[in-house]
Amino acid sequence: MEFKSLKNIESSFKQIRLFAIIFICLCVGISGYSIWSSYTFAEAQRQKIYVLDGGKSLMLALSQDLSQNRPVEAREHVKRFHELFFTLSPDKNAIESNIKRALLLADKSAFNYYTDFAEKGYYNRIIAGNINQVVQVDSVACNFDNYPYKVNTYARQMIIRESNVTERSLVTKCNLLNSVRSDNNPHGFIIEAFEVIENKDIKTQKR
Repeated sequence: MEFKSLKNIESSFKQIRLFAIIFICLCVGISGYSIWSSYTFAEAQRQKIYVLDGGKSLMLALSQDLSQNRPVEAREHVKRFHELFFTLSPDKNAIESNIKRALLLADKSAFNYYTDFAEKGYYNRIIAGNINQVVQVDSVACNFDNYPYKVNTYARQMIIRESNVTERSLVTKCNLLNSVRSDNNPHGFIIEAFEVIENKDIKTQKR
């Protein structure tokens, strides 16, 4: 009888120990899940920015990793430079204004092209001939595998005269360097080693 009682006590102790182990495991699991959930929630909240609009209402904005937008900003930077540098109207002040803004996005290599065009009388002929020049950028190919970033730009130039419109193929290449953001350079890039690879007539149409 004594032996049977001892067996029952030992069996009960094993069950209590098993339940205790299961209970501890559940507590650890729940605690771990709670900590992980809290961390995930905190990370999600850190991605949110609340902006006060004129002291009246709160607007929710989402923060994003800056590096995710760099390829987009790079293409937009190069596109903007080409539009400013190659889009010209028969107005001296407008030309100088566009060129000045374009040169803030590039290094001396772009300035050298500008001085070369100016010395050859290119801008004077545009003004004298009442010619409009419009650039349409088709694509900007950026290689972000190596720094400085290699960029090839493919665009079309429309030379608009009173009698006809000439379409040209414009292909350029350059390098992109990271720079400080400013009002004049919002994307934080500088174009270096700018070079025109191709600039030839494709077709001419009468107006």
